[in-house]
This record gives sequence, C-alpha cells and structure tokens, in this order.
Amino acid sequence: MKHKDGKYHSQPEKPFKIVPATLLVIVLCGFSFYLGGIFCSEKSRLEGKSVQDVSKTVSSPKEPAVDPLQIKSMAFPECSADFQDYTPCTDPRRWRKYGSHRLTFLERHCPPMSERKQCLVPPPDGYKPPIRWPKSRDECWYRNVPYNWINKQKSNQNWLRKQGEKFLFPGGGTMFPRGVGAYVDLMQDLIPEMRDGTVRTAIDTGCGVASWGGDLLDRGILTVSLAPRDNHEAQVQFALERGIPAILGVISTQRLPFPSNSFDMAHCSRCLIPWTEFGGIYLLEVHRILRPGGFWVLSGPPVNYENRWRGWNTTVEEQKSDYEKLEGLLTSMCFKMYAKKDDIAVWQKSSDGSCYNKLAEPDVYPAKCDDSLEPDSAWYTPLRPCVVVPKPELKKSALESLPKWPERLQVAPERISNVPGGSSSALKHDDGKWKVRAKHYKKLLPALGTNEIRNVMDMNTVYGGFAAAVIDDSLWTMNVVSSYAANTLPVVYDRGLIGTFHDW
Repeated sequence: MKHKDGKYHSQPEKPFKIVPATLLVIVLCGFSFYLGGIFCSEKSRLEGKSVQDVSKTVSSPKEPAVDPLQIKSMAFPECSADFQDYTPCTDPRRWRKYGSHRLTFLERHCPPMSERKQCLVPPPDGYKPPIRWPKSRDECWYRNVPYNWINKQKSNQNWLRKQGEKFLFPGGGTMFPRGVGAYVDLMQDLIPEMRDGTVRTAIDTGCGVASWGGDLLDRGILTVSLAPRDNHEAQVQFALERGIPAILGVISTQRLPFPSNSFDMAHCSRCLIPWTEFGGIYLLEVHRILRPGGFWVLSGPPVNYENRWRGWNTTVEEQKSDYEKLEGLLTSMCFKMYAKKDDIAVWQKSSDGSCYNKLAEPDVYPAKCDDSLEPDSAWYTPLRPCVVVPKPELKKSALESLPKWPERLQVAPERISNVPGGSSSALKHDDGKWKVRAKHYKKLLPALGTNEIRNVMDMNTVYGGFAAAVIDDSLWTMNVVSSYAANTLPVVYDRGLIGTFHDW
C-alpha cells in the first residue's frame, strides 16, 4: 500500500477460514437436497393421480379422452342413361360453343365448374367383363362398345364385323384390304429398323379401331393410337376395349400432349389430315414430336396417285400437284425420302444439323422456331408455324444413337440431365424402388401381372419406373406427367415407353 509518506508497505495476508466455508457448502447442499425431495415427492403424487385419472377416463366409454377420427361417407348419384358414353372434355353436346375452323370443336374443351357433373358415369346396358388379352385383340363384346354406326360405314373395308354378341376385328383397313399383317410386313421390308429393335415407339394419327397399333405389339413396337371423337363415337374406345394403347386427340390448333423428339415413327393411313394446308402446320407438329432419324409413314392420298386417283373423287392432275406440294414441304422441313413401294411412302427426319442451319436464312419457309419457344411445352400450347430444330448438343437422342430395345429401357437417357436432380444414379434408384413396390402391389392385387389387367395409368410418374418394373407382364402402362411438374416425359420416351402430359 502506498502511505502518506510515499513509501510502499506490504500488508499482511489474512488467514483463509477453511472450516466455516466448508460448513457453508454442506449446509447449502443439504438444503437443496431437502427441497428436491419435497418437490419430487409432490410430483410423484400428482403424476400418480394423473395416471389414475387418465385410466379412469380411458376405461370409461362414456367420456373418451380423444374424439375418434370422423370419416364422412359421400354418395354420388348415378348419371342418367344418356351419359353412358360421356367424355367431359370432348362432349359433342358442347361442340356448338366452339368454332369449326380447323376442327377446333374436336379439341379438348373442358366444361366450367358450373357445368361439371357430380355423378357416376354408368356402364353401357348389358356390359360384361372384357375379353382377356390376347384374345381381345380380335374380338370384344358388342354391348361394351355398342357403336354400330362405324360397322355399317366401314363394313366394306373389313375394319370390324358384328357377329352375334361380339364385334370381330379381321384386321382390315382402308389401305390394307389384305389385312394389317400383310400391310406391316411390307412396311418392315421398307424399314428394316422395325425388325431389330431400333424402332420402339410409334404414333398412329387417325387410327380408326387401332388395328395397325395392335399388330405392332407382337413386333415389339409400342404405339399410341390417336383419333378424335366424332359425331357418333370415340373410335379409340374400340382400341382400349381391345387392349391396345390409345388416346383421344386431334391435330388442330393445339400441340399434341407429347414432348418434342419423342416418337421413333409416325404413321398415317388415309387419315384425311390436310397435310399441305395452313402452311403445313400439321406436318410441322409431326416433325416436332418425331425424334431425329425417325420415320414418317404415309399411305393413301396422294401416295401412288397414278394408280389410285380414280377412287378418290379427283383428277390425276390434282393428285400429282398435291404430291409435289407434299414432297416440297417435307424437304423444306429436313425430311428425306427413305423408301417407297405401292401405297406406302416413307420419309426420314434428318439428324444432320447442316440442313437445319439453312432455316435461319431470311425469307425461308418454314423458318426455324425462335429459341424462346419451348419445344416440349405441349399442354394447351398453340401450334407454331415454324420448325422445332433438334438441339445439336443432344446427339445421343437421335434414333440411330439410342440403344436398341430392350437394352434401351435400362440405359439412362441423355435428356435426364435436363431434369432437376436427374442422373444415372437417380434413374437406377427409382427403378429399384419400383421393383420393390410392384412386387408388393402384386401381393395386394394378385390380378396384376395376369391377363385380368391389361392397361394401367400411372397418374404421377417420374421416369416410368412402374412401367419398367412390369415390362414383362401382359399389360401396357400410360405414363402421365403433370403439366405442373418437372418435365420428365422425354426420359420416359427415350427409354422406349409411352406417356402424356395432363393437369387433372
């Protein structure tokens, strides 16, 4: 310490009182222990009382502790008999509300909320369980699809024939009077890629009763048969009853609900689509959904016009002019003639980028689509009068670059990299997951995997994992990708499966 004299003096330390401090600690610990004992004793008493109260409450049926889950049943009335063939978004009773230009009224037009039905659509009178596959391909119960109008109209073309209680499907068609088998045999001679697994997916526009798609199933080619509903019935209903993949649709003013570069082959057998009218916009849509290297097959007018024009209510000069217009339009879209014989002509979509580079030149029609136009946008998207050019970086998506079927199913497609989180490992994980699930489904539903179930709609697919898991069963799967979800449908098609967009 510094004192007044300015000198520092050391202050003697006071001895630390050890004994009183120790006693203080002991007293505090004891007091804490005493308080803890009182608290725990009271807590135990209260908990015991609570358990007894809960036991009394649970054991008493009159006073439940928790209200049970309340599930209200809902009953829907049955629609009237005139709704047996009801398809809400393609209802002929609503066609008058839409224009006839380019058959707009045949497109998908869903009713507003005020007009939507809240009733169960009844089956046709006399409905029976469908005939099992593969017998169903050749016959079905008449009462299941009681549409005799088409039988009367097409009786001379051997599309179908009513015999007793059944419709029989001899496999005839407008352009294949000798049967669909002979017709496809000739087609395979022209396109050898149909035999070796190169061609796996196809679309048949204006499919009729889908005999072409039905024949291709035995040849390892999965076909989406497409046709609109007309005044009398939906012809695709025959296809579905037969067990053949089909979907309602028409090429009119909106894109078809498929991504770009999807199908390996597109086919039209006298489907009466005016390919060269409206600037060739319908053919531009076929070009969009056909993958590079894919084939477009046309039979009927104006092919083989030299020998057929007399039966088409026209003149040979008119048919020659139509054929020349068609050839010029296809060439301008980077198609090239691949093969031609009798009534069948085959063009192939180019996978060479040099042809598409010319479309960027001024005053060229059809021009190259602007990059801002999403090529895969296909749900209520207007048709574009331009060519969707394949992306040059996607070289492995061309038909000649894809693995052949069935190896194609197991290989991660190039376009999976466009999906957020998409990768080869993600595809492998998804497939493994669905193999386990499909096995479990079959335990719950033993009919799955037998001929009792012929078609399945996977209402929320990602990569087509369920369809891949049941690929060896006698069924086909329509893979549906939500229009609001990540666009995984190109991956589905690249794997050799089929599907569509939808928004439910």
